[in-house]
Amino acid sequence: MYVFRLRGDFQSLDIYSAALFELGARGLEEKAGEVWAYFPQRVELAFPGEWVQLPDTDWLEAYKRDLKPVVAEPFVVLAPWHQWSGSQKRIVIEPGMAFGTGHHETTRMALETLARRIEPDMQVLDLGTGSGILAIGTALLGAEAVGVDIDPAVIPQAIENARLNKVQVRFLAGSLEDFEGPVDLVVANLHAELHAFFASAYRKVFGVCGTLILTGILAERETLVRRALEANAFDLLQRRQEGEWVCLTYAAV
Repeated sequence: MYVFRLRGDFQSLDIYSAALFELGARGLEEKAGEVWAYFPQRVELAFPGEWVQLPDTDWLEAYKRDLKPVVAEPFVVLAPWHQWSGSQKRIVIEPGMAFGTGHHETTRMALETLARRIEPDMQVLDLGTGSGILAIGTALLGAEAVGVDIDPAVIPQAIENARLNKVQVRFLAGSLEDFEGPVDLVVANLHAELHAFFASAYRKVFGVCGTLILTGILAERETLVRRALEANAFDLLQRRQEGEWVCLTYAAV
């Protein structure tokens, strides 16, 4: 197993962490002033850092030891080896190549926001589904979920995660343009630039009206997203921020 030790300031590490999963990282471990990204093989990375090779048993045991359950009310996100005695709804995620284990602010905010907006039997689209965590949370709340991701490699893992949680979720490889609605709610964990790009397309997947939950937005890029959504007649319902990350909830009316 290869480890890429990424160094930088807090904001930079947040940005790079999501990109590392997309480039094939099997796990991330935050340490003081750096992030360790675990890869099955070395890949070309244009990030500041260095490569270290570790025996497989060393990284796997260390990763399992340091990965903790994450509470995002009313959920708790667990790895298959975690034990939990709380009353929260359990989302079991097998950490792997797909982004979304609940440890990032964007995922936690999206889960908590979903819990306040979901109603039973809603039709929900999870765009950029990754590990499937948001679609699985949606299904646990009694709604019907579809997870879509442009990377076909993440779909098998998302399907397996849904199986672990004993929920029915439909996963599709593709982008927003490939999906035909209508749905009642869209949740999307994407970069700010993609949210702005999809602003008009978001409207097309709703029927008469709907709710749009956007996360993955750096605070410094928030204005870009808000201008694009307001230009397409979305009304802002809620703004949340944790650290450098923002989650915006809109109404399509």
